[in-house]
Amino acid sequence: MEKRYLNWSTGKDACLALHKLNTANKPVEKLLTTLNAETKRVSMHGVSVDLLRAQAKALGIPLEEIALSGEVSLETYNKKMQEYAEKLKSEGFTTAVFGDIFLEDLRAYRETQLQKVSLTADFPLWNTAPKALLTEFFRLGYKAVIVAVNASVLDKSYCGKELTPELIDSFPDGVDICGENGEYHTFVYDGPMFKTPVDFIIGETVKHAYKPVKNKNEGDCFKNCFKEEELTWDTSFWFTNLQLK
Repeated sequence: MEKRYLNWSTGKDACLALHKLNTANKPVEKLLTTLNAETKRVSMHGVSVDLLRAQAKALGIPLEEIALSGEVSLETYNKKMQEYAEKLKSEGFTTAVFGDIFLEDLRAYRETQLQKVSLTADFPLWNTAPKALLTEFFRLGYKAVIVAVNASVLDKSYCGKELTPELIDSFPDGVDICGENGEYHTFVYDGPMFKTPVDFIIGETVKHAYKPVKNKNEGDCFKNCFKEEELTWDTSFWFTNLQLK
């Protein structure tokens, strides 16, 4: 019998993946989330651990947190995640669930890493049209707020806004409406799976820049460890600080 855990980001895609599995009578028995050990915030989304825990409690699903250095190497990341995968396998888990939609290289990477510990990967949203996913998200009654945007593609004003069809329609050309390329990230705070809404207040919005690492054994290698050439760019993100009421 399958026993599933979901790689939980706090955002809409992970939420939709969870909803689809619940609807199909394929329950998720644990949420797994990586945190920045220094900031105590969800990786990439920047959501505080307090909000993460309140969200998991509202969903009624056990949460497991993995604290990683803010400048973890890909090698260290892989090792740490493999350790947790082996731990979860020892607890009877057979399947890791992801909310990815169409990034083939990312899917291949996840499947390869899980094969090392004989776990399977499940992608409930795979190859679903972004428009269809968002239509379903809103139709079901889920509510989310944008917590981070890539400053190179979206303006600061989008950060902290309620995710709505009208807001999505205002995105510039070339922006994936689901943010699959990292254009934006969300925090889901209410919907049919929630026992109660997660109450929060919107704090300040700050900008943080990520630069490519010079040493492939140091820093966040998800930015450039798969490239041989020297990179000269930097990537800036706006983050809105949500505070638990």
